[in-house]
Amino acid sequence: MKSLIIYRSVHKGNTEKIAKVIAEELISDIVSVSELNNFDVSSYDLIGFGSGIYMANFNGFVISVIDKLQGFNGKKVFIFSTSGSPKSFFNSFDKRIKKKIKENNGILVGEFNCQGFDAFGPFKLVGGINKGRPNDLDIENTRKFARKLKEAN
Repeated sequence: MKSLIIYRSVHKGNTEKIAKVIAEELISDIVSVSELNNFDVSSYDLIGFGSGIYMANFNGFVISVIDKLQGFNGKKVFIFSTSGSPKSFFNSFDKRIKKKIKENNGILVGEFNCQGFDAFGPFKLVGGINKGRPNDLDIENTRKFARKLKEAN
C-alpha cells in the first residue's frame, strides 16, 4: 500500500509530530502543504490530511488543496488533527474537510484527533493549555491508529 500524508503545522509543531509518527508506521511519503508542488496523487492508495484546529476548523490550506489534487477520485482518505480541546458533539471541527473529501469523491476510512499544546488567543494569557501534549500516550495512540489503517487497507 502506497500512502501519502499532507499536513499543515503552524504554531507549536503538534500536527507535524503526529504526521511523522503516522508516516513512520505507514512508511508513507509526507509533505507539508506549503511544500506540495506535485498535485498528482494517482499513484497513492491512501492519502492522509492533517492539521491543527484553528477557530474550530481544519486549516483552510489543507481543505483547499483537496480540490487541486489530480487523481483523487475514489481514493481512500484519512484525517488527523491536533487541538486545544477535544472533538465533541458541540465541537465537531471536521465537518468542512469531510464535506470537501466527499465532494471530490474521496472515501473516508479513518480519523484521529489528539490534544496538543495550545497557546493561541486567550490561552496565551494563561501560558497555554495542554502543556507537554502530544505526550507519550498520544504518540502511542497515534501508532495504534496508523496500525489499524495499515491492517484495514
